[in-house]
Amino acid sequence: MTLTLHHHPFSRAASVVWMLEEVGCPYTLEHVDLMKGEQKTESYRAMNPMGKVPTLIDGDTIVTETAAIALYLGDRFALGRLAPTPDDTRRGPYLRWSVYAPSVIEPCCAAKGGGWEYRPAQAGWGTYDAMLDTISAAIGDGPWLLGDTFTMADIVFGGTVRWMTMFDMLDKRPEYLAYVERLDARPAYAKSRQVNDRIVEERGLKRG
Repeated sequence: MTLTLHHHPFSRAASVVWMLEEVGCPYTLEHVDLMKGEQKTESYRAMNPMGKVPTLIDGDTIVTETAAIALYLGDRFALGRLAPTPDDTRRGPYLRWSVYAPSVIEPCCAAKGGGWEYRPAQAGWGTYDAMLDTISAAIGDGPWLLGDTFTMADIVFGGTVRWMTMFDMLDKRPEYLAYVERLDARPAYAKSRQVNDRIVEERGLKRG
């Protein structure tokens, strides 16, 4: 069965293309014209009430939220390869770092960049410095979050680190940059870049 990804190359859906290439299952891309507001139409919001991309369709199953899509694809198509099995103790850290990116890194960077006033003890993401040290600890000696085993967690966590360092929303510690270089060297990531870049060129898309 072919999966359908509702996609725009300037959105988080770009990283889902990477996930699909790592998994190796057939998929099609359904372009969502964000400038025309297609993500806010009634038909699209029937699939994803948030009116955002990505949205993944697998038969009758609809999955949204990038981390959830990663976990779904790993379990459904690459269990034991890109996702530890339930009886593997490494599944604990796998899940931990998969959700750490959207629940801690993203809001913490947004809080710092936006100058939010908040009490770290009451916020799930804590302090910026604690977050930085936690990222460093997660990367550790590498090369991946689970040591020698690359998983979907690296796409979610590592993709967030790449994005945040690229736009100067996250300190560029040497271990972060080295980790991103390893991610960039993966053949599936290179293929996903080609797919996304081709769509940008074919549709004449421009950032900003």
